[in-house]
Amino acid sequence: MLNQARKAEIAKQYGGSEANTGLPEVQIALLTEHISLLAGHLETHKKDFHSRRGLMQMVSNRKKLLNYLMKNDIRRYRTIISALSIRK
Repeated sequence: MLNQARKAEIAKQYGGSEANTGLPEVQIALLTEHISLLAGHLETHKKDFHSRRGLMQMVSNRKKLLNYLMKNDIRRYRTIISALSIRK
């Protein structure tokens, strides 16, 4: 689970300030961080299907945000994809 300090650090890195959490880049970065933590959990606990369902929902939400960003500003989309090294 992400703590407040880590969330603020991610928001500052991708959004410019800690209070700027509404940007799609910040939301995508937060989801990516949470997805990576949950993927590590699921490697250990293979039969945790409730967490697996939550992981799939997060991946879907991130995909929707990436599609939104790709439609509206392709430069920002390419920047966030390369910064987070997300396959797309």
